[in-house]
Amino acid sequence: MRSPIAEPPAKVPPAASAAIVREELSRPTTLPVDINRERRRLIWACIWGYLGVNFLMFLRFFFPRALYEPNTIVNIGFPSNFQSGVNQQFLQSNRIWVVVEPGRLFVIFARCTHLGCTPDWLQQQDMFHCPCHGSEYDPEGINFAGPAPRPMDRCQASLLSNGTIQVDTSRLFSQDPRAGVDHFNDPGAYVTI
Repeated sequence: MRSPIAEPPAKVPPAASAAIVREELSRPTTLPVDINRERRRLIWACIWGYLGVNFLMFLRFFFPRALYEPNTIVNIGFPSNFQSGVNQQFLQSNRIWVVVEPGRLFVIFARCTHLGCTPDWLQQQDMFHCPCHGSEYDPEGINFAGPAPRPMDRCQASLLSNGTIQVDTSRLFSQDPRAGVDHFNDPGAYVTI
């Protein structure tokens, strides 16, 4: 058996090779130029996008964010407007409950003393229940179950000369039996009716 022997490549005449070279050189080379243009466009788009975002952040500096919180002083009306027990009329607008007991009216700030959640008033069970971690309070805001360390705070309430009640939620009265603090009976913690 004979092993196949590779034959040498056929020789191209010099005139034909010159024609092939001329044809290769005359072909348009648009592919690399288009790729370079697209790269430049992408880079310039990134640069202008970066500068545009920085310009918007610069403009945002001149319009500061402002928190529009409700007024801390609110007039809740006459004592005769409220029924005995816990009233939730101002819960959404001012985060307070108005509690009327025989002979006095006080206002509880609706904030759990554990982590600051807003407890729910459960009318059927006659208690406040915090949905976050299960703290429970009686109708006077005194904690009796859960991780809350102390009772809910009470807001300053004062009877005005026209007979209406003014509540200031920025002045709170607290009670902490472990620390020996009890401000629930201080003047301003309740209104005598």
